Amino acid sequence: MPLTHDFKETVRDRAQREPEFRQELLREAVECIINGDLPTGKAVLRDYVNATVGFQRLEQQTQIPAKSLMRMLGSKGSPSAANLMNILAVLRQSEGVQFTLGLTH
Repeated sequence: MPLTHDFKETVRDRAQREPEFRQELLREAVECIINGDLPTGKAVLRDYVNATVGFQRLEQQTQIPAKSLMRMLGSKGSPSAANLMNILAVLRQSEGVQFTLGLTH
């Protein structure tokens, strides 16, 4: 089910106001991907990009065409591990955060 324009606008507005919310979106995307929920991880990552750097700027930073980035993070997209790591590295650096892996039993 596609997200409504109002929801996307709400996410964007909140992400621009609250650094903690932005960082939590990015963390959630990474956690989903690492835990094997690629569809949800891509969807959250796409929301994060739309709410923050945008696909045009991400294109400049990753050297991956914006349309390819949008397709990769779309519901039917299948980004390579190298492209996904490139995207995450750029977003992590842009956000100024580090990811650490905490193992739970």
